[in-house]
Amino acid sequence: MSLKSNRTYEPRRGLRYTARVLSGLLIALGAVCYVPMRDGVIPVKALYALIPLYLFCNALPYLLYRRIPKPDGKPKLLSQVHSRHTLRSCAHGVEMLHVFLLSIGLSVVYHLIRLPLLWTGRWADWLISAAFAVGVLAVVFWNGMLCLYIYSVQLGIKWRVIGALCGLIPVAQLIVLRRIMQVVDAEVEEECRQIYRNNARRKEKICKTRYPILMVHGAFFRDIKHLNYWGRIPATLETNGATVFYGNHQSADAFRDSAAELAKRIREIVAETGCEKVNIIAHSKGGMDIRTALAYEGIAPFVASVTTVNTPHRGCEFAEFLLDRAPESLRDKVAFTYNKAARLLGDHEPDFLAALSDLTASSCAAFNEATAGEAGHTEGILCQSIGSKMERASGGQFPLNFSYVIARLFDGPNDGLVSETSAEWGESYTFLTTTGKRGISHGDVIDLNRTNIEGFDVREFYVELVHDLKQRGL
Repeated sequence: MSLKSNRTYEPRRGLRYTARVLSGLLIALGAVCYVPMRDGVIPVKALYALIPLYLFCNALPYLLYRRIPKPDGKPKLLSQVHSRHTLRSCAHGVEMLHVFLLSIGLSVVYHLIRLPLLWTGRWADWLISAAFAVGVLAVVFWNGMLCLYIYSVQLGIKWRVIGALCGLIPVAQLIVLRRIMQVVDAEVEEECRQIYRNNARRKEKICKTRYPILMVHGAFFRDIKHLNYWGRIPATLETNGATVFYGNHQSADAFRDSAAELAKRIREIVAETGCEKVNIIAHSKGGMDIRTALAYEGIAPFVASVTTVNTPHRGCEFAEFLLDRAPESLRDKVAFTYNKAARLLGDHEPDFLAALSDLTASSCAAFNEATAGEAGHTEGILCQSIGSKMERASGGQFPLNFSYVIARLFDGPNDGLVSETSAEWGESYTFLTTTGKRGISHGDVIDLNRTNIEGFDVREFYVELVHDLKQRGL
């Protein structure tokens, strides 16, 4: 369902614009009421009548956006980020900033017109009037801005910092404010579109595959309950009928050790659920871990399909360069620090250097040569791969914007870590890109940063991927 021309979650245009203008007028009146009181035009008691109207105007947008859709089912914390309340709060924030811009314009015009008519030579009266107006308008501004800063996901750190830095710079503050409003408005539109679509097809269960989905993370991350590695993807799949499990293996270890953990996990899932097999979606190093498990851990009878996502099947040349050139003392210090932190987060025996060494081009070449007869242990298993690339360094968040430049020197076009050619494996290869200048990074392809990318709907991509598995009887 497209909302580009039919934003059905909004109040009717006439009602929305009428409410915006009336709110702007009432707030502007409240902001300038000090001056009329001083010259006796409006009684002091009028201020008390304006207070409830002022409070009502500050709550009105949230009330008007009651048609924001509610997701079917209960949203999961930080996996399906937006609830109906957060979306209404974002829409409320944008509308309050519209009202703020209108009311501040009216207030400034009023002061400029009234100043020559009521000037008594007393600067104090006008300074007080201006301070009173600033206070009244500040409440409206922060009502809107705090809603956006608290509830928006797409603003990210970038626009929050830019907004804070430009807040006191004339002209720049208005340009940045307008951009922030556009980002959040687009966010509300996109999230409503997602909810409408998922609610409409929920009963069809288009992702209810014969075998459950096992999602396997990459290196240097863990499966954490309240901060999903796969962003909003699992919740979207579950909304559409999928059953999702996670690898729950260590964040960093050699291929063989991670493979043993994953093989144990797969056998546990099969034994506990009686599902017979699993469909595996593995990202980055997780794809190599699964290939190792297939080759050496005898799990092929329990696997229906393997989809690797941005996995370095031919390794990373730049990783090898860094390992070769880095002083041994530096490598050991970084590894010690990482392993210590990983243990605190739940890893029982992490090995940073082993994980990184296995991802080098020479190590992966040796693995591929050793498993050259791979067809024997993947027979009857659907094997496919996905890759993507960034178009420029600024297309990814730190540290991918930095590693992209290095990887490009050694590996060519890449996603910030893995080259376009290294990601290809299996019976079919899907390469993802966008028409814009951003591209799709190593993190974007699994929704790690929960960023909406123009030209690439990451959640719908995985819905279509899993639906295809269902169509194949898997």
